Amino acid sequence: MFLAYLLLAPAVALVLGLQAFPLAWQVRLSLTNFSPMARAGAAFVGFRNYLEFLSDPGFWLAAANTAGYISITGVLKLAVGIAIALILCRPFPGRPLVYLAAFLPWAYPAGVGIIAWYWYMTPPLHTSYGPVMIALRLFFDAHVGDGAWGFISLILFNIWRGGSFTAIFLLAALNGIPQELFDYAVLEVRNGWRNFWMVIVPLLRPFMALAAFPSLTSAVGDLGNVWAMTGGRVVYPIIWTQAIHLALIGGQWGKAFALALLPLPVLLAILAVCFRLVEPLEEAPA
Repeated sequence: MFLAYLLLAPAVALVLGLQAFPLAWQVRLSLTNFSPMARAGAAFVGFRNYLEFLSDPGFWLAAANTAGYISITGVLKLAVGIAIALILCRPFPGRPLVYLAAFLPWAYPAGVGIIAWYWYMTPPLHTSYGPVMIALRLFFDAHVGDGAWGFISLILFNIWRGGSFTAIFLLAALNGIPQELFDYAVLEVRNGWRNFWMVIVPLLRPFMALAAFPSLTSAVGDLGNVWAMTGGRVVYPIIWTQAIHLALIGGQWGKAFALALLPLPVLLAILAVCFRLVEPLEEAPA
């Protein structure tokens, strides 16, 4: 038993060093008015930073945008990933090329991809597709709200990258499920949609739940790309882009940490649901 804990110790130290310590440091500073522009040291303010946001209408607008962003990207990345995985799980002519094309967005460096994506969605030069993109931007900004096209472009970029990762995950899961189960399902259920909903989805449910949380965290991680896409302007506010703006532009690091931590209970609840789907509780004996 001692040897097992000894072998586990380096991994525990790595997790605590890379995850627990930065999180604890962020929680501590969120309870202060820390700012690198202030000459005086950080003063303890308790939960004042959190309470100020909870009474701010701008925060609730950003929270609604954040919920919409996470929900839309999560569902669509899962749908794209399932579609790609089902297409690639069976051999067909040209499959290696489709395989490379499907997984290239995930393997391609995000820093370079965001520049290409920005030039595509908002072409700075005269291009063949430029008038179409300009018309779409004007349409969505006029009917949905100023900055809506930038918000949609962020969603599409995240689906483009995250759908590829989800597909890799689910394709590995499909390859690990015995083919006899799918062959038997074809004999029992003739309708393709019923076969998908009643056989494939239940078999993939634990893997879909396992892929959902990394997909969510990648959606949050890609918000750093908002900074590159908007040149530092937060036109369509999301909680974490507001936190970046507070820290880098306003210098209010204590408030920025508090804002970034506010969605943490919701994320933990989502993680608990995903874990429950991956590891269902044992049924009570009859």
